Amino acid sequence: MDADVAALVARERVVEAAELAASRGDAATASELFERACDFPRAAAEALRAGEAERALPLAVVGRDDALAQRALDALQARGPGDLERAAARLELRGDFGWAARAHEARGAAREAASAYERAGEATRSAALYEQSGDPVAASKVLEATIRRDPSQLACHVALGKLLARYGKHEAAVRALQHVPRDAPERREALDALAGSLGAMGLAEAADEASRELASLTASASPAGTAERARPSPTPAPAKEVLRRLFGRYEVVREVASTATSRVLECTDSVRGERVAVKMFAAYDARGAGRDALARFEREVRVLGALDHPNIVPLRDFIPDGPALVLAWMSGGTLEVKMQSALAPARAIEIADAVLRALGEAHRLGVLHRDVKPANVLFDDAGVARLSDFGVAHLGDLSTTATAAVIGTLAYMSPEQREGKPATVQSDIYGVGAILFEMLTGEKLVLGEAPKTRPSGAHRDLDPRHDEAVMRLLAESPAARPPDTFAARRELSSLTWPKDVERAPIKPRPARAPSEQPGPTRLTVQLDGKLVDSWTGRAIERVPLTPQSLSRAGGFARAALRTLQTVLRVDREDDAIWLETAAGKPLDRPLSAAEHQALLQALDALHAQGVVHGHVDRAHVVVGAPDPLLRFEAEADKAATADTDFAQLRRLLEPPRA
Repeated sequence: MDADVAALVARERVVEAAELAASRGDAATASELFERACDFPRAAAEALRAGEAERALPLAVVGRDDALAQRALDALQARGPGDLERAAARLELRGDFGWAARAHEARGAAREAASAYERAGEATRSAALYEQSGDPVAASKVLEATIRRDPSQLACHVALGKLLARYGKHEAAVRALQHVPRDAPERREALDALAGSLGAMGLAEAADEASRELASLTASASPAGTAERARPSPTPAPAKEVLRRLFGRYEVVREVASTATSRVLECTDSVRGERVAVKMFAAYDARGAGRDALARFEREVRVLGALDHPNIVPLRDFIPDGPALVLAWMSGGTLEVKMQSALAPARAIEIADAVLRALGEAHRLGVLHRDVKPANVLFDDAGVARLSDFGVAHLGDLSTTATAAVIGTLAYMSPEQREGKPATVQSDIYGVGAILFEMLTGEKLVLGEAPKTRPSGAHRDLDPRHDEAVMRLLAESPAARPPDTFAARRELSSLTWPKDVERAPIKPRPARAPSEQPGPTRLTVQLDGKLVDSWTGRAIERVPLTPQSLSRAGGFARAALRTLQTVLRVDREDDAIWLETAAGKPLDRPLSAAEHQALLQALDALHAQGVVHGHVDRAHVVVGAPDPLLRFEAEADKAATADTDFAQLRRLLEPPRA
């Protein structure tokens, strides 16, 4: 700061000092002085002149100068993802979630951007990014939560309906789209999706009616339509779908999936007359992140070209101009969808064996997959499992590290990959173990948390030998896992796996209280009468094991939230389910807003698993710990619905009745 500027500052003429510094080319000092004077737009502009884009962005946001903020964001993007990540973190700390989301989006972090947009109240943008990042369930939850809070958000109804339709949930899509009234501006977009879903459900007359209304709205919105509105127009013929043609031969049927780097379209090959999947690269640009993604995509071509195996999705063609891959169509869908229903242990082993066979062939050629997850396991017409998406594989280079935020999915990623260490053959084996564990137990592994159950706890005919074989694939140290896929297959196939989900029905436990003297091997009774698991030191509650309580316990376990009582074990010898004793006391006051929101999320997670609680009352809500807790209830209220759960929760915001 030169003497003249300092003199003005000393006389508290800060704005004049800032203007003088700016006129003399000292942009950094000018920015600091304008900020001191609370002239944030000018402070941001001078920070940009000084090359301090990371400082300029929050100043422009505070000054509500969107144009300046965008200039600062563009400058940060040119400098690289690290600067954008730091800027996004600072904006989130300030509560500027909208601009934090844009910063995350600019660095290609779709999931982080989706979360920030959700907190900023931009539900439709958040949902689009969640879906782009491969999580349509999170996308639907964002839209549903917004609609629950404010049913007048018609854009969310439209977005939810279109999302459900893309994943074949046409009946639910119709319900969402029918909430858009005839006089709403969103009606035209809703009708476009509504006609498609009604047609897919076989309701041809209703689909035609929606198409006619859409045609009428389109005509009335055009200049010609305004002139001819008084003249009755003939009823238009039912609309015919015009198929878009790609690369001169592939007719688009529908979009199947979309991620940050690619789109998958179901197409018909007009030359061969067969259905194919066209995977189009969708994230290339001139910056480094785009080049890296393109390189991974091109590696996938070389890998698939070298791999000819019955458990690997066949490559039909590669189109450099797209760039795009043309793959054989897998009509059986993905393992991610199949796991929504229970799989028999024998079928789970069969699928894991197929994936291990595919990986064994890839490893033989020096190729690591590095992204083994249910979405990348597809099924052909005969139900044979085939591994796809080698786009993140490294050819013959086992020393390259992976960044967990970019490549792979954390629930199935090996511990060494999460830490950025080199991937190995054992890393792919861990991914198969994570898939197998989820197929057998219904529980998705959570980073940093021990599994809540074992395969033998989910299936009557499995025992500790089966547990040991599965958990060996999931060993923390790569050296403790099987040395290769062939060894892993031998270990799994050496055991007998039942062919039924439940070979015999669970007999309802006789109406008696839990044993007062549990076996000495595991449970101990304290002086106050409480049960403690001697293996873990946890206080235990037990409820009778019945088909209904087991089903509800499975929903609690899969939801896996701290605000839901933890299901620890299914004890078939004693016909009991073990729950961790809830720490705290029953609710004796009104819920706080934060507690209400936490329990609302718990109910959302529970409903997503197909379980309605039915007893959301003060006896089932425990407080006193950092988070409120919703206690497990073994018996369902047959009249209960998700709506009654939410209504019961709202009543807990009121003071308890005397």
